[in-house]
Amino acid sequence: MWTARRSWLTAEYVLLFFVAVGGYALVGSPGSPIPFLLVLGFAAWWYLRRQSTFDRANLVRAEALRPALPSILGLWAVAAVTAVVVIAVLAPDRLFDLPRERPLLWAAVAVLYPLVSVYPQELIYRAFLLHRYAPVFGTGRGAAAASAIAFGFAHIIFGTVASVALTVVGGWLFARRYQRTRSLLTAAVEHALYGVLAFTVGLGNLFYHGATG
Repeated sequence: MWTARRSWLTAEYVLLFFVAVGGYALVGSPGSPIPFLLVLGFAAWWYLRRQSTFDRANLVRAEALRPALPSILGLWAVAAVTAVVVIAVLAPDRLFDLPRERPLLWAAVAVLYPLVSVYPQELIYRAFLLHRYAPVFGTGRGAAAASAIAFGFAHIIFGTVASVALTVVGGWLFARRYQRTRSLLTAAVEHALYGVLAFTVGLGNLFYHGATG
């Protein structure tokens, strides 16, 4: 049965993850998105900590990481080989361009990206979204799809279809990982591996304008 609360939550989901993000993109995505991520990530963390129906252990649950690593690393290895081959064939000048041409920036990204970008995103798009909007999307594949679509749409600020398409796929993967493990740390580790891979092999221009030029 559809209720007023579900209607409100649906409207809120659309407003927060599509209207607000679309507006930010339309005005030219001014400034770095990192400060917004940090503020919104903290707000998501604060909200979840106050919810009696949310298991706070989900924000870390470190013991879930090790059993998930074989699956995570197996998929990642396939993605890494595929990315290297595709870039080597289609855009060989970009292959490993960031570590080759700007090694200090690449090192800074590898260290800071998981902390200031990945974990805030996981707080917002996995822990918060999947908990807050469960009355609308449930707790299974429908919820994972809602997370993936919102996550992918957020990358419209980088101005390419590829940015959105790749992150929809990633968003699905990270949402399903979080649902299976109930560990935001595990989802964040997987997210960080793919993000650092992108910046390393030559796809950084799809996710961060400062990664090129």
